[in-house]
Amino acid sequence: MPKGTGKVLAQNKKANHDYFIEETYEAGIVLQGTEIKAIRAGRVNLKDAFARIQAGELYVHNMHVSPYEQGNRYNHDPLRTRKLLLHKSEISKLIGLTKEDGYALVPLKIYLKNGFAKVLVGLGKGKKKYDKREDLKKKEAKRDIERAFRDRQKD
Repeated sequence: MPKGTGKVLAQNKKANHDYFIEETYEAGIVLQGTEIKAIRAGRVNLKDAFARIQAGELYVHNMHVSPYEQGNRYNHDPLRTRKLLLHKSEISKLIGLTKEDGYALVPLKIYLKNGFAKVLVGLGKGKKKYDKREDLKKKEAKRDIERAFRDRQKD
């Protein structure tokens, strides 16, 4: 199964608006207790999440996993920092790439693949305001063209 495929549970749509995604990496995630049950229920939010390399390991910060309803005292902290699992060579490559100015590691989506929760992490270069406006214009123009084509097909 290619990376990024599987049952998508959450997506960070804002990431494509704020960054040019240059490369993507598929990473496993270290979870505690009832977190996997909450993730499978789709109770995860990647909106403000970001990834950072600390002491040679990759961690995701601000990924909100809501507490599981039936978890009682075994529940977890919703915003806890979670470790991502990547090969050592990929992490060392990312260390070099993120040292450059303007680059960041952004979680793009979380999905299930062969029963395991995976996170698609993108290496993104920050967009300027005019880049964002240009993308919106292109998106709007494409939508107008499709709408006109669809209307023409109806007639």
